[in-house]
Amino acid sequence: MGILVVSENRKARHDYEILETFEAGLVLMGSEVKSLRNHQCQLKDSYIVFIGDEAFLQNAHISVYKASSYNNHEPERLRKILLHRNQLNKLRVQIHEKGLTCVPLKIYFKEGKAKVECAIARGKKFHDKRESLKKQDARREIERQIRKSR
Repeated sequence: MGILVVSENRKARHDYEILETFEAGLVLMGSEVKSLRNHQCQLKDSYIVFIGDEAFLQNAHISVYKASSYNNHEPERLRKILLHRNQLNKLRVQIHEKGLTCVPLKIYFKEGKAKVECAIARGKKFHDKRESLKKQDARREIERQIRKSR
């Protein structure tokens, strides 16, 4: 089985400088899994918080599953992230000491299990965002010229 990408957080790559990425599992309810399989998820303003010794995904919107009955889920509830203890400790240290943040980049299914790709990131300043947009435009223009010349 391959990887089925459900949702990507494109805004995170624009607003943050990605330093390191890692994969983690998600604890979900049945109706959440069904909504994810229908691509009804949005990671736009979501981030990862630490409560006690555990990590949680905050503000990730997974829509209510229409065909579900009375035991449906809250769309923006806290969802536990499954990581090894040493990964959790490493993340906590980097976030608290270095002033970094942890953001989800995408949610996907891998071998039938819901996974989230998270990143340790540093916020970009306004001029950094403008510079990265200039680089992206220049790269696009070069690719356009190469395609024309063929």
